[in-house]
Amino acid sequence: MPGEYRVSREITAQELIAVILNNFETKVTPELQERYTSLGLDLNEAVTLASLVQREAVVVREQPIIASVFYNRLQAGMKLDSDPTAQYALGYQRDTQTWWKMPLYTGDLQVDSPYNTYQNIGLPPGAICNPSLSALEAVAYPADTPYYYFRAKCDQSGEHNFSVTF
Repeated sequence: MPGEYRVSREITAQELIAVILNNFETKVTPELQERYTSLGLDLNEAVTLASLVQREAVVVREQPIIASVFYNRLQAGMKLDSDPTAQYALGYQRDTQTWWKMPLYTGDLQVDSPYNTYQNIGLPPGAICNPSLSALEAVAYPADTPYYYFRAKCDQSGEHNFSVTF
């Protein structure tokens, strides 16, 4: 769970993991977990989907809409086609010293990895980042939309245009 953790310098790795897990369990309530189940996701799948929402949404208020797009695509048996999954699959970029390659090129979307949702239907095998509580909540309570597609507005706002058709 992202957040600020104040711990003793003498803390052991096991103790630190316990602190982080306790924070996660405090924030990801049984109600949220029940909601994931009602939407057909186990906890790992919910965290994985929230990680995609986290990386796609620059503007927090768009997270429930982006979550709805992913749910709509999953229910239709479509690939998620999420750029951050291709970025994750590409790994660390030594030339730019970043984990998130920008811009992505068409060839980048062909990277062979179970994490690349341009190549595989369904969720990747695990999270691609550490999702925020707002992303986890968006997965539990997605907007009700007809959208299957979204694209960055390219106006530096961080917002997206959403669409029913490609």
